[in-house]
Amino acid sequence: MNKISVKLGVLFFIVILLLESIFSLYLFFSLQESRIKEEIEELRGRGNSHRNVLEKNYNEETIHHVALMETEAETDVVITDESRNIIAASMENETYINYVNRSSRIERIPREGVILEARWRTNKYLAIVTPIENKGNIVGFVYMFRGSESMVEMTKSLRNHFLTVGTVIVLLSMISIAIFTKLITNPLVIMKKATEKLSQGDFTVTLNMSSKDELGQLAGSIEKLAQDLNHLKKERNEFLASIAHELRTPLTYIKGYADVASQKNISEEDREQYLKIIKEEIQHLSRLINNLFDLARVDQNHFQVKKQKVNISHFIQRIIVKVTPAFEQNQIRLSLSGSDVAEVEIDTERFEQVLTNLLDNSLKYSDNNTFVEINVSGTKHDVFITIKDQGVGIPKEDLPYIFDRLYRVEKSRSRVSGGTGLGLSIAKEIVEAHGGEISVKSHVHEGTLITIRMDRCLG
Repeated sequence: MNKISVKLGVLFFIVILLLESIFSLYLFFSLQESRIKEEIEELRGRGNSHRNVLEKNYNEETIHHVALMETEAETDVVITDESRNIIAASMENETYINYVNRSSRIERIPREGVILEARWRTNKYLAIVTPIENKGNIVGFVYMFRGSESMVEMTKSLRNHFLTVGTVIVLLSMISIAIFTKLITNPLVIMKKATEKLSQGDFTVTLNMSSKDELGQLAGSIEKLAQDLNHLKKERNEFLASIAHELRTPLTYIKGYADVASQKNISEEDREQYLKIIKEEIQHLSRLINNLFDLARVDQNHFQVKKQKVNISHFIQRIIVKVTPAFEQNQIRLSLSGSDVAEVEIDTERFEQVLTNLLDNSLKYSDNNTFVEINVSGTKHDVFITIKDQGVGIPKEDLPYIFDRLYRVEKSRSRVSGGTGLGLSIAKEIVEAHGGEISVKSHVHEGTLITIRMDRCLG
């Protein structure tokens, strides 16, 4: 009973058997009752027919003729006078006499007749009595009898038919239920095996179910889950491989230059140069680790945003003051334009991290004698911050992935630029934690435009 197909089959069988039993019993007793009523009405009609004949010709010859007619029929007749003395009978029977005597207790018998006995299960006969009238006066009675054996036989025959039909229906129901439950549970069994493969780490699951019902939708969800898990597995492996590479590279530099710097036969100038390189690699490694910690806090929902209302233009101006020396050193002009009154609610420390990362990218990938422009604009409900540069740009095929973790467009320049591939990913997480959005447009050799949308403070 651990299989759902067996449980469903048993449940369907019990329900169908119960419904079939109720319906069959109702139909059986209805047909039986209807047949009994037909027999009684037929007996009443036969008695009324004899009464009509006798009322037209109430004489000894007619009475004898009526009694003689019933000797060859399945019914019997007893004719009495008004005092219930038997005048004629198709068959002498002591039971008939008892019914005649019993009818004397009935004060008035209507013209359509009275049923004297209808209990066919416990008595041998069905009996009715009909009065014979002449000029408004009762001159006699017609008693009709029919053996109840035919009722019993009819009931047995009807019951046997119902049992036969019921057995056939039960067998057909069992076959239908077996097919039906298999049709229902087979997709579930397939999906169960698919989920077992997923739990074992095999994400190459295809169910190929084209139905549009709930089972088809469930199959589609499992396939989508398998694809997502497979994608996450690949991303995890790529992420771990990238992290291993990013950690191994600066450590290799540090170890190599440390070994060289520790040698006694090198000049102090060379030693200082090597120590400078070691320091730069340590700083690169420190940035990478800090970025990883930031992403870990985001993933674990430990990333807290402490908002406060600020004038975004004034806030950006303070950041420009900090980074301007680096831009001037590379002969890149940095400017701010746009609205001076827009206010937003931000975590100043986190948002400074976003803008610094974005400006650092513009600085790294822009040539000398170019410009980087920051613009602040807004609507009634939104504030837009754009950072536009004249850098090398981003290829169209790379744009969908630039916010992915550890994704870098120019991998060959990563060592020179010092990028970790985490800055844009962290920036996106911080902006979205503020309820904002970040997007990018770029053309190779023309530059890049980063747009940040934030909710504007009202009132």
